[in-house]
Amino acid sequence: MNNKIELKKYIQITFVLTLFLTISFIILHIYQYKVYTSNYNKSVSSILEIVKKEYPKIDEIELINILNKETFRDTNFLKDYGIDIKSDSVILINDKTQFKFLILTTIHLIISFTIIITIFLIYNHKKDKKITEITKLIEEINKKNYSLEIDSNTEDELSILKNEIYKTTILLKETAENSINDKLHLKDSLGDISHQLKTPLTSIMISLDNIIDNPDMDSQTRFDFIHNIQRETNNINFLIQSILKLTKLDTNMVLFKQEEVKVIDIINESVKNVSMLCELKNIKIKVKGDKNLKINCDFKWQIEAITNILKNCVEYSNENSTVDIKYKDSKLYIIIEIEDNKGSLKKEEVTKIFKRFYKGENSSKDSVGIGLALSKEVIEKDNGRVSASVTPGLKTTFTIKYFK
Repeated sequence: MNNKIELKKYIQITFVLTLFLTISFIILHIYQYKVYTSNYNKSVSSILEIVKKEYPKIDEIELINILNKETFRDTNFLKDYGIDIKSDSVILINDKTQFKFLILTTIHLIISFTIIITIFLIYNHKKDKKITEITKLIEEINKKNYSLEIDSNTEDELSILKNEIYKTTILLKETAENSINDKLHLKDSLGDISHQLKTPLTSIMISLDNIIDNPDMDSQTRFDFIHNIQRETNNINFLIQSILKLTKLDTNMVLFKQEEVKVIDIINESVKNVSMLCELKNIKIKVKGDKNLKINCDFKWQIEAITNILKNCVEYSNENSTVDIKYKDSKLYIIIEIEDNKGSLKKEEVTKIFKRFYKGENSSKDSVGIGLALSKEVIEKDNGRVSASVTPGLKTTFTIKYFK
């Protein structure tokens, strides 16, 4: 593309200059012809005037016909006066005119070529200057200096190249920053994961040590230890699966399948996933909204996101209470609101609950603090937003917006 732009410019400059030179030479030639014609006509007119005066009876038409003949008799009349009609000019003033026009033509050519050379020198100077600037920019980038400012409003090929280098610089800068942030994030995540795994693994090891060290342990105590090992193993499995899902989302390895689904279908499947927990706490889930309302999303992933939010609401709600789900349509998005009743989430915790591995003050001992973080990641990846708020009555409301 850049070569085509450069070639086009050279062609345009060459065409304009060629056109200018051609027109200039034509004008100069026409002017020279008029001067020659004027000189010649004046000389012939003087001769005819003398002839007419000396020979008053001569026919004027005959003189005109002689002047306008297409063929002439070969004669050496002028040779006696030292004039060769094939190479010398009879009218001497035309020789001076010829010399004058020769000088003008030479000056014209010199000026024209000077302009052409000047244009190309200026163009090449600017080009070399830009190439030098680009070389320095590349050297700075190689030194990992990404804080570069490249201001260029022109559209020539080198400016385009500079702009592309600027884009590459921004990309490299973002990549470098992301790499640093990823390393820090990985470090923090590994620390959090280690901390999260430490408690259940310690509990499992203690339970196993007790079983091994006490072969005569009564069956009920042995059952309690085995049940504890099973519970902690499930927690570790849930933690690992959630981390794997978050990792896939972070690295854009998940391809969301967009399809038109009913909102009520997502909610019903999510309610089924928390039904056992609801039965244990005798919590009822009430759903209200247009059953025909549809959204474009990935059905399975959104079920998981809503399930985690519902699970959080049920875990934080008091026993024998209700969780309300309302959904409706607006001009810009579809809204789903999930509200618990008499929950125990504090107002200052609202800004923290979507962080990975955050656990509220009143969370259950089995909580790993990753469910809401996963929900937020899934919803945002699927063109949505989620937020939480706490009302004065300590009711927690999760608001999910799926943009149209």
